[in-house]
Amino acid sequence: MKILLVDDSRTMRNIQKKVLEALAPVEFAEAGDGVEALGLLATTAGGFDLIFVDWNMPNMDGHTFVTRVRATDKKTPMIMCTTEAEKARVVEALKAGVNNYVVKPFTPEILLEKTRTVLDKAKAAA
Repeated sequence: MKILLVDDSRTMRNIQKKVLEALAPVEFAEAGDGVEALGLLATTAGGFDLIFVDWNMPNMDGHTFVTRVRATDKKTPMIMCTTEAEKARVVEALKAGVNNYVVKPFTPEILLEKTRTVLDKAKAAA
């Protein structure tokens, strides 16, 4: 499984990696903002099985990134993982095309549960 972690915090990406390694053998790619992540999407053979994206990042925020990806890719599951907890933000992210939403700080159990739910739905739709 290939997962792309898009977050300007290296610490947060490391936490996500540690938790997500419990899923299965996982190969990670990391980006510090949406611009870097779009570059990885364009150059990674076979794409990714799952993308985690933060909302607040320099250069290109997560909402813009999700919108850009969804313009050409409707299938790759994406989970917004952010400190933005307002209901309006959650709705905005879901409308942009994320498959689920995790508010930081999160517990490992919540991250795994939401990840499994998104991956199960993606498998069922395939």
